[in-house]
Amino acid sequence: MKITVGISNKHAHLTQEQIEALFGKGYHLTFFRNIKQPDEFVSNEKIDVAGPKGILKDVRILGPAREKAQIEMTLTNARAIGVEAKIRVSAHVEGSSGVTLIGPAGQIELKEGVIAAVRHLHMTPDEARTLGLHEGQRVAVETSGERAVIFKNVIVRIDELFSLELHLDTDEANAAGLKNGDEVTLV
Repeated sequence: MKITVGISNKHAHLTQEQIEALFGKGYHLTFFRNIKQPDEFVSNEKIDVAGPKGILKDVRILGPAREKAQIEMTLTNARAIGVEAKIRVSAHVEGSSGVTLIGPAGQIELKEGVIAAVRHLHMTPDEARTLGLHEGQRVAVETSGERAVIFKNVIVRIDELFSLELHLDTDEANAAGLKNGDEVTLV
């Protein structure tokens, strides 16, 4: 089965309280563009993310606001700013590293929330039933081309709002020579 690839660059998910601390009281994220997952969008807003060794500039915030903050970055990004990015499923930030978030109206210390998202496969319950897969299952996908690889330990994520797509970060995609919209095969 062919599955479309979605490549995730560094980005932030923030609470409404954090958005207001960084952009001003009463501030709400503004729409920039849709992403394939229908319940989220890329906002116009960007922040800087500071660690002990450096700063990641212009990190986009994804909307809508969430209940818990999460800063997603590659392992390369994390090393560059001197933090550890634990490889985690989205929203599982307990015990992860913290950073300083810098916005136009202020800055905040995030005690935890830095992760490198585990490679994962989004799908609907119907697609999961058709494929015989269940939430949290680990599968493998194969790429093609000059730098073909098999990605193992891809976590299956199931939700009514999901659109079938393999999510990789830029480190993984670059290593396999992939770009957004390329296709991989479930093996």
